[in-house]
Amino acid sequence: MPGRPRMPASLRNTFTVKKGGSSSQLLSLNIDLFRNLIFFLFLLRWTRKGLLKLKGRGLLGTFADTYISIRRTLYGLFLRAPGVRSQVEKQVTEAITKLQTKLIPTGPGVVRYLTLPKEGWSDETVLKELETLASMDHTKWEDGYVSGAVYHGGDALIKLQTEAFGKFTVANPIHPDVFPGVRKMEAEIVAMVLAMFNAPSGAAGVTTSGGTESILMACLSARQKAYAERGVTEPEMILPETGHTAFQKAGTYFGIKVHLVSCPAPSYQVHIPSVSRLINSNTILLVGSAPNFPHGIIDDISSLSKLALKRKIPLHVDCCLGSFLVPFLEKAGFETELFDFRLKGVTSISCDTHKYGFAPKGNSTVLYRTALLRSYQYFISPEWLGGVYASPNMAGSRPGALIAGCWASLMNVGEIGYINSCNQIVGTAKKVAEAISENPGLCNDLEVIGKPLVSVVAFTSKTLDIYDIADAMSAKGWHLNSLQSPPAIHVAITLPIVKVWEKLVADLEAVIEGEKEKERVRIVEGKGAKGKSLGDSAALYGVAGSLPNKSVVVELASGFLDTLYKA
Repeated sequence: MPGRPRMPASLRNTFTVKKGGSSSQLLSLNIDLFRNLIFFLFLLRWTRKGLLKLKGRGLLGTFADTYISIRRTLYGLFLRAPGVRSQVEKQVTEAITKLQTKLIPTGPGVVRYLTLPKEGWSDETVLKELETLASMDHTKWEDGYVSGAVYHGGDALIKLQTEAFGKFTVANPIHPDVFPGVRKMEAEIVAMVLAMFNAPSGAAGVTTSGGTESILMACLSARQKAYAERGVTEPEMILPETGHTAFQKAGTYFGIKVHLVSCPAPSYQVHIPSVSRLINSNTILLVGSAPNFPHGIIDDISSLSKLALKRKIPLHVDCCLGSFLVPFLEKAGFETELFDFRLKGVTSISCDTHKYGFAPKGNSTVLYRTALLRSYQYFISPEWLGGVYASPNMAGSRPGALIAGCWASLMNVGEIGYINSCNQIVGTAKKVAEAISENPGLCNDLEVIGKPLVSVVAFTSKTLDIYDIADAMSAKGWHLNSLQSPPAIHVAITLPIVKVWEKLVADLEAVIEGEKEKERVRIVEGKGAKGKSLGDSAALYGVAGSLPNKSVVVELASGFLDTLYKA
């Protein structure tokens, strides 16, 4: 512009360079600040995690956990070493092959149906084949030789259930307007079970497909509640080590960190001070069992309730196994402990109607202190193109026939019937525990774990390999449950076992004497410990189960699951 002085070109270039340099320095400074901030937040996060770990586990516990983790990792690397890996694979393959031989029928008389028949079979042909399938060689649960597994309420009840199925074969609770009778029965089942557990006014619940789904739903509800009310994004729950593994499945499915707490002898109840130390701002749920599956012990639910109230955290009580026994212990004249909604800290309970409620398999309930807690497990999709979708639990369509069978069972047995069955089952469990503790042929070698109050009696051996005892009992036709940590066996008493419990005790005495004789022979002949194949239950729990890294057990279990679907 005329009359206006211009800056020399050299100065203009210098100014531009300085201006550009300042911008570059500012950008570099911002990047450094951002990087330092990220590092600080990372450091803060892991420092907090470390402090919570120290608070929850203590110095020795943290050191032990770290040692176990390192040992597990190193042993896993050892198992993957070329020479070792080939040997492990050979053993696993042999064990799975042995398992398949046991589970999958073979022989010239076995016919396999791998495609649809060109023309449908007649009713007579189908019924004949069904009879053949029902008669396949199996452990005789009908004769009382199976621990748990089949919770049989009698032939008359099964006949009634079958008739109930027939009336509601096509029923589906997802359409309550089409099947109003199923909706009514389901609501009444929940109401009846709520009353059994002394639920307060305003309590709610749903039916599920089994105990695992009931537990999953309780964990989901607690997670959603914590997120909605406290903004918890890294949820944690505290579980007795004897708690059902369905809680760990919930942890895997729903991204909940699980803290296991020891249940030390002699009570084998969850250690309350350890639970208290592990509680932090991310804790969404405390858990207790009434009773637990491994040992049949009822946790100290009263102390857990007090802790839950004090720390304002939900408490779930797993009564799946206790189901229709534990609510009737007092009325049947047995010792009991408080465990239900009468304890103010108890916010949810799982109860299997298909166990000691004698309903058909595929039935359970999850109960909540309030309807709001139940709503946290709902799934609702308001924008789906197929319409507004809402379901109360995991499944969409559900078998109304199972609900009808459950309702018919509850109405047919009634309170007096359940008190009578509690008398028989729990009474028998006490007789078995007494025999193990006092019979000369058993008490010197076996020891009952804790003080079981319900239907499960667990015992270990003071002198012999308990898994050899388990295999010897299997050879006599019994199907008992092998446990680990500590090595043990448990018997879950059912009505069929009530009739043959004396035979169980007699066979146990004979097995003990037989195993002691084998030990004496080995000592006289100077033989060492006998070898064990991975196909034996003794090896699965006693050998593979004791490995620092459980990858071998995982492979065996995975092979077992694969075997279930081999036609």
